[in-house]
Amino acid sequence: MALILNIDTAVDIASICLAKDEIVLSIAKNESQKDHASWLHIAIKEIFEKNNLQLRSVDAIALTGGPGSYTGLRIGMATAKGICYALNKPLIGLNTLLVMANAAKNQSADLLCPMIDARRMEVFTAIYTKELQIVKEPAAITLNENSFDEYLSDNSICFFGNGSNKSKAIIKHDKAIFNDLKAEASSMISLSEKKFTAKEFTDLAYAEPLYLKEFYTPSR
Repeated sequence: MALILNIDTAVDIASICLAKDEIVLSIAKNESQKDHASWLHIAIKEIFEKNNLQLRSVDAIALTGGPGSYTGLRIGMATAKGICYALNKPLIGLNTLLVMANAAKNQSADLLCPMIDARRMEVFTAIYTKELQIVKEPAAITLNENSFDEYLSDNSICFFGNGSNKSKAIIKHDKAIFNDLKAEASSMISLSEKKFTAKEFTDLAYAEPLYLKEFYTPSR
């Protein structure tokens, strides 16, 4: 059981969640992507003050390490590593797509397909079972009408995330379900607690974002 600060700056809406023993203590969000850098440090300070806690009392920092926005990933990684180095705390890295799938695991579809916008007709995506087992490994793909045919032939799939609108326009299969649900840092807490208990920490010296492609920034 642990006090964990969960940080998600990988997508358009940034959020942090302070959780103890998998119970949410506080959540803060920022919907202005261009302000993530200036918002994050202030939000962390305020969330600890709100709970009458010192930052040094945290047991670990958890981070969505990618895929996602190139700039957002760098902001989150720099902040998380800085805190961990300064306070000698462990870093827990989580895949952004897995966190999104965790937020959607109560959907009625057979499979879950989180999507993050990667410009033009590209998305970062993966496919998971509702038990969060990987069916299709995380990748950057260019969407077309047949991108998921082999999975849709036998399964209903829930597509969601800020990249799913692209797929909705071209994937017309009757087993394709589209949902506008959004994950946030609170969707990280069960995953980060599990990794903390198992002592599955990320090596600070080698931690870096999972970009999946050389550069991504959202369309203006």
